[in-house]
Amino acid sequence: MSSSDLSSSPDSRPPAETMTQEVIQQTAQSEVQVEQNVKIPDSAPNKTLRRMALANLIATLLVILWGAVVRATGSGAGCGDHWPRCNGEIIPSFKQVSTMIEFTHRAMTGIWLAMIVGTVVLVYRSTPKKSLLRKSATVMSAFAVIECLIGAALVLFKLVGHDTSSNRAAVMAIHHLNTAILLGVVTLMCYWAYGGAKIRLQNQGAAAGGLAIGMVALLATIVSGAITALGDTLFKAQSSAHALERALTPTAHFLEKLRVAHPIISISASLFILLFVGQLLVTRKSAHLTKFGRWTMALIGIQVIHGALNVAMKAPVYMQIIHLAIADVLLIAYVLTSAVALSANSAETVSEAQEEPVERLKGRDAVRAYIALTKPRVISLLLFTTLLAMFIAAKGWPGGGLLFWVAIGGYFAAGAANAINMVIDSDIDVRMKRTSTRPTVTRQIPASHAMIFALTLATLSCVMLTLAANALTAVLAMAGLLFYVFIYTLLLKRRTWQNIVIGGAAGSFPPLVGWAAVTGELSPLAWFLFALIFFWTPVHFWALALLIKDDYAEAGIPMLPVVHGERATVVQITVYAILTALLCFVPVMLGTAGLVYVATALLLNAILVLRSWQLMNQPDRPKAVRLFKYSMVYLALFFVMMAIDQANRGILLG
Repeated sequence: MSSSDLSSSPDSRPPAETMTQEVIQQTAQSEVQVEQNVKIPDSAPNKTLRRMALANLIATLLVILWGAVVRATGSGAGCGDHWPRCNGEIIPSFKQVSTMIEFTHRAMTGIWLAMIVGTVVLVYRSTPKKSLLRKSATVMSAFAVIECLIGAALVLFKLVGHDTSSNRAAVMAIHHLNTAILLGVVTLMCYWAYGGAKIRLQNQGAAAGGLAIGMVALLATIVSGAITALGDTLFKAQSSAHALERALTPTAHFLEKLRVAHPIISISASLFILLFVGQLLVTRKSAHLTKFGRWTMALIGIQVIHGALNVAMKAPVYMQIIHLAIADVLLIAYVLTSAVALSANSAETVSEAQEEPVERLKGRDAVRAYIALTKPRVISLLLFTTLLAMFIAAKGWPGGGLLFWVAIGGYFAAGAANAINMVIDSDIDVRMKRTSTRPTVTRQIPASHAMIFALTLATLSCVMLTLAANALTAVLAMAGLLFYVFIYTLLLKRRTWQNIVIGGAAGSFPPLVGWAAVTGELSPLAWFLFALIFFWTPVHFWALALLIKDDYAEAGIPMLPVVHGERATVVQITVYAILTALLCFVPVMLGTAGLVYVATALLLNAILVLRSWQLMNQPDRPKAVRLFKYSMVYLALFFVMMAIDQANRGILLG
């Protein structure tokens, strides 16, 4: 739960309270109009219990947020090492602000505990044995006790204030994990108090497993955020660059090094939850699921944006509290999404054709199908530019170990992007001859399984690239993945013929990944490699599009040959070929290219422009095939000769 703030809405209530009440009230409706007549039954007990459950949820949020204020302001030692008394007194003198902040937190916790006890008593008096409310109330009280004991341990063992020990970090991690689970349990109790249906885990396909993975990822994000917030409090950074520099310094404190873990975990978790919940909304038709799922997805977007602002502003206290408030409401929304998706009623709306494979693959067949999800033929050229960029950056041999791990991590990142693309585009792939045999189309691999596979690859890629190279390498690989999925696949592909021009930037990230793995930074020459692939992509892809334009037309994809015809396409190809050739003079002007580069660039670009010109004068299939095949040879040879040129320059320059 990284740190965040409590801002006020117009009616002076915190946004978490306002939204939480709205969320819970949605489940209070006894009958809702849903696709396929799905209803959440009005099985709730009396109104008093409903109100108590909601009050518990709001109180839990407030205690969590004020606890973050205690940590962020360094007020944990405001009552000394005394517990439950404060500085040895029941009611202390507030000579210091830290004492007031810490004592307020303890007082709020006491009131909250009294509310929990009252709720448990009311539940046991008004509900039958073995009811969901009794079970959730019992679990809630257990986690509440653990929460108080951990808080006491922090004070009694002096793991507060400016303590920078590993013991404090470990206890803080456990503390926030327990807090998150407690908030989830309180949310479930509210859900059932307002008539939510029973959760059913049987016959749920991959939904139960996927949602469980998402919950684990969300909890990991919350815990890593808490550790990052502790590091921000104890080790103030002058800037984001300074924080990153300290995180990559071998002699830095472990809390400073762990700062890079949170954004990586957060991005991976956010991507998984966004795409898995999005897939659930397609396969399970329920009004409540749609509502809660959309809130979950919207809150993830808000949290990511706020997280970036938090970093840019050097994490002031109020921004930390806001960040935590959003994280808590996100957790509530995700728990509600999961509960509705796995409820007995919602499960009845699952389309078995969408959830279950046509046939269960085993052994080598299963391995081949999952490898096919990654599109290995497409990745080969991307991975080649990644590895050659490493040679160019190193001006020679970059190291066998680094090459190996960057190759694996790069493949996993690109493979994850391609697998997600297959899931999203399965409805149009079935209409195209070229893609009609993909595993997601034939349902040899269910969409939910493919999504879990993709996000597992993305997470492994993040970890590998961070540990083997550096955080910048992992961030760039994820940036390429996100650009391909969200900008190209979701935003542009089905809407505009400029899809490949703008979306082609996704394929331009690999050389940046390779360069950053070697140097830990991006030089002008690295950005030249990015730009080269960006301008080369339309030449390469539109030549292919000319060959399969009928497929694109059948699927309704607005590729350039479909929208504006062959003539406009071949003209655009020639224009981009000329722009690519002109761009190749940039290294010469920068003084970073030698004779090998100049000779190679002139020859390769002359052939590229010539073949584009020939296609423009006579747009037929053989010339389109020749240009398409040559474009791949062009890029491979360009990177090879540039690596040789830089190695020669490295030798000459000593």
